[in-house]
Amino acid sequence: MKKIFLLLPTLMIAAQVYAGEYSPPPAPAPTAELYGTGWYGAIEAGGNIFQDRGDVRTFTNGFGDTLTLDPTNDTGFFGGIKIGYVFGTGSVRFALEEDMFYNGWQSGADSTLTVNGVTTFNSASWDINSGAFMTNGLIRFASGKFQPYIGFGIGCYYAETASANFGPFAFSGGSSHADFAWQAIAGADFYLNPKNSLFIEYKFLEYTASQADIGDSRVLGQHLLGGGWRFHF
Repeated sequence: MKKIFLLLPTLMIAAQVYAGEYSPPPAPAPTAELYGTGWYGAIEAGGNIFQDRGDVRTFTNGFGDTLTLDPTNDTGFFGGIKIGYVFGTGSVRFALEEDMFYNGWQSGADSTLTVNGVTTFNSASWDINSGAFMTNGLIRFASGKFQPYIGFGIGCYYAETASANFGPFAFSGGSSHADFAWQAIAGADFYLNPKNSLFIEYKFLEYTASQADIGDSRVLGQHLLGGGWRFHF
């Protein structure tokens, strides 16, 4: 009797197939791949393409000599690493990351020096090497393989610079300085697979200088453009 009950469903399906009335149930939909979730590391590099070092400035000493400096805004290089985490799997995701990179450039100025009524012109330059240690909050817009993002970061920097001399005027150097920094970020990832992407990123990086006079506003706005490789664990 049990065998008869077990055969009944098979016989019913066979009859439906013979009559052309049977269609198999649809296959389950494939699971969508998730790109760019969870923990990640990244390697970044690029150019420090511009820094705003302020306007032309004039100095006068006790003898009436004058020095006029017109700062030059030279390019440089940056490179470093990121470690972060992307929260959630929705179309809008929040990410938190540590962004640590070397940032170096050559700074300088064109000078006009007047001593006892005699005017001379000169140019000087010096290297600045710094390291930035930033904590960034990002908003990522997930649309499959292409994921643009924006963000903001705060942290600190450490910098060293050489000295510069313009005749009787000397600007101390060979010293170091550490202070507060912040940055605004915009970029985009293109994922080669769910775990690896190539990205491009722009940073507006601001080094503040509470104890060193860098330009009239005591800040140093820099424009950094680069990219790299991001890999999720």
